Amino acid sequence: MESITKDVLESYREVGGINHLSGTSLPSRDSIKTLMITYESLIFPGFQSEELLESDYISFTVGNKLHQLASSLTIEIGKSLRFRCMQKGVVCEKDCRKEASSVARKILNKIPDLRKMALKDVNSALRGDPAARSHEEIILSYPGVEAITIHRFAHELYLLEIPLIPRMMSEQIHRKTGIDIHPGARIGENFFIDHGTGVVIGETSIIGDEVKVYQGVTIGALSVNKEDANVKRHPTIENGVTIYAGATILGGKTIIGEKTTIGGNVWITESVPPGSLVYNKPADNIIKNRDRKSS
Repeated sequence: MESITKDVLESYREVGGINHLSGTSLPSRDSIKTLMITYESLIFPGFQSEELLESDYISFTVGNKLHQLASSLTIEIGKSLRFRCMQKGVVCEKDCRKEASSVARKILNKIPDLRKMALKDVNSALRGDPAARSHEEIILSYPGVEAITIHRFAHELYLLEIPLIPRMMSEQIHRKTGIDIHPGARIGENFFIDHGTGVVIGETSIIGDEVKVYQGVTIGALSVNKEDANVKRHPTIENGVTIYAGATILGGKTIIGEKTTIGGNVWITESVPPGSLVYNKPADNIIKNRDRKSS
């Protein structure tokens, strides 16, 4: 083991770029996961079996959760801000603590509005899925609702230019649901992802209200050049659009007009006017019965 340890330490000296040995501490994956759970319990109270939300205790329970979330956010945001300062080569210990506390409070103040958005997303799922029976079923079991709920939280941090944490949140929920939404994506009200697995929504995407997306949809970029990092690379999806399974829509100049329906497995790299129906020409199906006769 002594020899192996020596070799590993030598690799630390030789292989740069993936080490973080003497810098500021980074946000904790476990802490981010925990604060996401706490946040969800505030957005959807009563959906965790261990919660006691009787009228005599609800004020204490909610106040305690808010305190936990504020404390965790302040700590993890502080780490992120110190990391940013380290990258810039400046020391900001006191200012970072003060800014982290201010950002945490701004996020907590957003919770009532984020709950209103969450209700609209849940109602959209209830209206949009014939299999949905209740708000409770959707909140407890629909991955698309959980993904958009966490996205709206991460997006607020992204807008405040907090490094690391928004992407960590989006990747945590990506691992859990199979839905990959960059925290920079701007998504309107009443958004519904049905089934969800394999959905990808890029950083500079703009999505309007009343949009419905099925599994395997990509709203992505035509270019992956690093020099395009600060330009709009992803499509704009206007109000009332439905995008069926497997569709791929690419490009920052691509606009899908309102109330358009995009069929399954289509490939789109240019704008589509409002009210359109876009689909592939049906292929000829060959069906063979047990007697191996073709039809």
